[in-house]
Amino acid sequence: MDAVNRLRGGTTPVERPASGGHDRRRTDGLCGIAIMAKASAPGRTKTRLVPPLTPEQAAALNTVFLQDMAANVLSAGRHAAIAGYVAFAPAGTEAFFHDTLPPDIGLIDACLPSLGDCLLHTIEEIFARGHATAVVLNSDSPTLPTALLVEAANILARPGERAVLGPSTDGGYYLLGLKTVHRRLFEDIAWGTERVAAQTLERAREIKLDMLVLPPWYDVDDVEGLRRLHGELGSARAAQAKLDPRTPYYSAATATLMHGLAAGTLIDDRPECVPQIPLGSA
Repeated sequence: MDAVNRLRGGTTPVERPASGGHDRRRTDGLCGIAIMAKASAPGRTKTRLVPPLTPEQAAALNTVFLQDMAANVLSAGRHAAIAGYVAFAPAGTEAFFHDTLPPDIGLIDACLPSLGDCLLHTIEEIFARGHATAVVLNSDSPTLPTALLVEAANILARPGERAVLGPSTDGGYYLLGLKTVHRRLFEDIAWGTERVAAQTLERAREIKLDMLVLPPWYDVDDVEGLRRLHGELGSARAAQAKLDPRTPYYSAATATLMHGLAAGTLIDDRPECVPQIPLGSA
C-alpha cells in the first residue's frame, strides 16, 4: 500500500493504494486510464474459453492479458500524458494485482453489483484522484494498438466537452473516455450484449454529448477471438518503431503463453478460421 513507485518516463513518486485512497502524485493534466479487471482464478475467469482451454489455462490467459494490457497503457504513457490503473474485482484481491502488475499501475477497488456501476464508479474515482480526463478500458484486447490509447487521450485533451468510444467487433466497447462524469451513459444499457456500443451512442445523443468513435477492435472472450489472437500473434513482430492504429500491440506475455500451449489441438488454426488484421511495418 505504501510502496513508492515512479511513472515510466517521469520522476513523480506515487503510492499504490489498495482501494479508496488517492495516489500521491501530480495528476493534473493527465488522462487516467483504468483497465477493468478480475483477479485470475480457475473456474472464475475466462470461463467461455473452457473448453478448449482447461480452467487453469484460462486463468493463466487472464493473467497474461492483464500484464500485456498494463504494459500497453504504460507504453502509451510514453507518447501522451497518461497514468495507468487497474479497476479490480473481487474485493480483497489486491495482493494478486500487486504481485502480477508493474508498480506503476495504480489500483481502484471497483467491486460493485453491475458492470455499469463498476464503470461509473471507476470514472468517478479517476476524477476524484485529480485527473483531467478518465478512460475505462477492457482487459480482453491484449493486441489493441497503442496508437488508439494515445489517440483517445489526445482527443480528450482538446478544448471543449466531448467523449470518445472504442467499439468492439462484438457490439460492445473496448474503451470509453470522458472529460466529465455523465451518469446517463451507464443507464439502460443491456450489458453483455451486442447492443452496448449502440446504446451508449444513443445515450450520448440524448444528452447532446459529442462522442468521437475510434476504429473497432476485438475482444478475446470466446473461441473465435482466441483463434484470431492465435493467428495474429503468429505473424506479429516484437519491435514496433512507430505508432499506427492498424498495428497490433505485440503482447509478449500472451505470446509466450500461447506458444507454450498445444495450439494445433487447442485452437483450430487453419487459415480460413483465423481472421487477419492488417499488420503495420513496425
